[in-house]
Amino acid sequence: MQLQPYHLIRLLIFFMLFTSCKQIVKSVDETLHPADTVAKAQAQTHTEYQVPDAVNIQQQVEEVLRTVVETHTSVHIDTHTDGKSKQFLTDTTALKKAEAALRALPQYAGKEIYVYQTAHFYDDGHISLMLRHPENPRYVDNYQYRNGKWSEPQPEQLSVRDNIEDRLVPLDLVNFVHIAGITKLYNEKASEIEGAKQSTHTYMTVWRKQPSWYPNSISGSRERYSIEFNADGTLKSFTQQ
Repeated sequence: MQLQPYHLIRLLIFFMLFTSCKQIVKSVDETLHPADTVAKAQAQTHTEYQVPDAVNIQQQVEEVLRTVVETHTSVHIDTHTDGKSKQFLTDTTALKKAEAALRALPQYAGKEIYVYQTAHFYDDGHISLMLRHPENPRYVDNYQYRNGKWSEPQPEQLSVRDNIEDRLVPLDLVNFVHIAGITKLYNEKASEIEGAKQSTHTYMTVWRKQPSWYPNSISGSRERYSIEFNADGTLKSFTQQ
């Protein structure tokens, strides 16, 4: 079974904290049994052990999160071969049509729609996202948008440890028109960087009930930049790394 990105994050964080605990136990053991420590030190090459402080652990966790997000993005790009570019990401009319069709789904009539965890938009006109079930708030369904139509819902398998509420955001905060602004801003910046590629995949993730927009970095042949967007799709920051 393929692990979801948030499961990978949990495993990696647990591994780092577990490693830190082992180092702390070793330090305490050496304090209580100095004779054993001296004997062991004579039998092996001296190695310095340092317990990472909270700041270092936080930095490691942030690096893990960034790596997982970038890897997950690459997987989506590599496996998505739906069709040729239709410049969908910058077509405000087409984006509005897709959102209107989503809001018109009969199962959500009179109900607020919540996006769960991610929403992926591709330049060939394909959208992939997850929505909270209209009747049972403990369930989540996958939806695909192709050729101007939304698919039937497909159940998403969740764990009892998944905090669904923490990864939900109202559809009103995922205004599809924002995709056009984000993609245009990204591509404008990319066009100014030698060797950088234009975006054909713009997506959103939800963390602690807040949306974040991606891609969040531009890599050229000589330079790399980080780029951040506000919730409404406007530019928040653009800095060289």
